[in-house]
Amino acid sequence: MSGPTQCFGPRGVRRGAALTLVFAGVLTAGAATGALPRADRGPAPLTTRSVASAVNSDEVTAAAARAVADGKSGKEAAEKVVSRSGDRWGAVYDDRQYAEFQQALDGAYTGVGISARRAANGRVEVARVQPGSPAERAGIEPGDLLRTIDGRRVDRRPVAEVVALLRGDRTEAAEGSTVVLGIERGAVARTATLRRARLATEAVTIRRIGTDRPGPDAVLIEVESFTKGSGGKVRDAVRSAPTDAGVLLDLRGNSGGLVTEAVTAASAFLDGGLVATYDVHGEQRALYAQPGGDTSRPLVVLVDGGTMSAAELLTGALQDRGRAVTVGSRTFGKGSVQMPSELPGGGVAELTVGHYRTPAGRGVDGRGITPDLAVGSRAEQRAETVLSGLGTGP
Repeated sequence: MSGPTQCFGPRGVRRGAALTLVFAGVLTAGAATGALPRADRGPAPLTTRSVASAVNSDEVTAAAARAVADGKSGKEAAEKVVSRSGDRWGAVYDDRQYAEFQQALDGAYTGVGISARRAANGRVEVARVQPGSPAERAGIEPGDLLRTIDGRRVDRRPVAEVVALLRGDRTEAAEGSTVVLGIERGAVARTATLRRARLATEAVTIRRIGTDRPGPDAVLIEVESFTKGSGGKVRDAVRSAPTDAGVLLDLRGNSGGLVTEAVTAASAFLDGGLVATYDVHGEQRALYAQPGGDTSRPLVVLVDGGTMSAAELLTGALQDRGRAVTVGSRTFGKGSVQMPSELPGGGVAELTVGHYRTPAGRGVDGRGITPDLAVGSRAEQRAETVLSGLGTGP
């Protein structure tokens, strides 16, 4: 966790009045926190998630303190308060869980190696399979439909819930634990039992793609999640691309991560200026791109229902600033802000304190972002066609 170490307890969370802002999204690997750019740091650690209502942190802390004084679990008491609050993305972690939470920042996680997304028919399909993962060894392939997870049907569940089921309950998702998947490929349905393993993700992949126009191929930059260093990889990929090559930025299935990294990615395409605003208990703050980005290269952004949190923040900035054409389906709609705080007796509670907005002032939470071109199937092919029509710029 970046930021002044003297401001933090052992898990980088609230201890006293000196605090650092952080945002987070739910990664396929699990949740992760990260610091905002230094110029935008303020008085409280924060994360970006979606929620229906908020709960007062003092109430949660007091409940945990009373439980500890009575010889009971402060974490369990805090969980009861959060569960009653209606704070959908409020969470309580013990020390081990929060350590895993932070490890996801470095692209390390315990799981089976599957990224999920919403298919054109509304069902949930496998978007990516990590090489060498338990999922690959079980013969699972991109495009397979996920029917059940541990016997629970997932056809109409939100992608975030599917990801949570794949990862497992926070107390039972250890390395070596099993998960049973119901998979459908064409007319063939089967079950596969996978053992969760410790995996490292490659958050950014880059490859050349052909377009319909003559001249250099375009560059496809896929960002699976905004872990540490991912924004810099996007920036480096843009800088090293041929001058007249367009960029297809694929944020489908990107469930968020570090807003710091999303802002760095935005800076690859913007010459400074506003990326997003956010409020903390009603106090307005802002995030800005660094100057010097490539503002002329043709850019298309691919999104879907699995595009969440920091990925939505990036999408909204590029769309509102007129920098990119967005293609795909409506994004998830995760745009609220949480503050993690240390609990009496150990553990961390994350509670909602505000929301962020795009440069044009649009709220994302519960609404998502509607792409410029709504596409169901063959989204990538349509995006390449759009990119080919944008020209090469001056």
